[in-house]
Amino acid sequence: MGMSWAIGRRAVLELVEGDITQQDTEAIVNAANPSLLGGGGVDGAIHRAGGPEILAECRKLGGCATGDARITTGGRLKARYVIHAVGPVYWQEGPQRAAELLSSAYRRSLEVADEHGVRSLAFPSISTGAYGYPLEEAAPVALRTVMDYLSTRPASGIERVRFVLYGRQAYQVYERALRRLLDAAQETGSG
Repeated sequence: MGMSWAIGRRAVLELVEGDITQQDTEAIVNAANPSLLGGGGVDGAIHRAGGPEILAECRKLGGCATGDARITTGGRLKARYVIHAVGPVYWQEGPQRAAELLSSAYRRSLEVADEHGVRSLAFPSISTGAYGYPLEEAAPVALRTVMDYLSTRPASGIERVRFVLYGRQAYQVYERALRRLLDAAQETGSG
């Protein structure tokens, strides 16, 4: 299952239900913790699937602030790189600050991808697992950030951004949020 939309002049935004560790994009984004040393959920799955090379590079990075991103090898993954993005813990930040930090984590991931010449990348739904960010609030923040980046950065080399959602419910929430954003953009003439 999946859908795709053209964003900006040459980029495609995709929604798929699946396993981010199996994606064939040049980079996948890890919903990391600030230590970058692995954890549960998406983070643990990426470290397990990618092997010890990822952790070895993460150890050299010295961590990552919330709202920022770092890049390592993809190890044994199909993806050449893993971009480790640290999203907010929702209940510690509150809704407004959490939205700012979540948007920053997605934007910094895209900037890091551009800095390394990455043309395709796959995102999970950052912060919506153990970090407690409600899917219905996170989806529009994530999608709007990516859409804004792709449509306002003509020098960006990113051609494909895929959101890989774990489970039917997450996919449906993102699909509804994307349709609302696209409808709103059409109504204002910015689409």
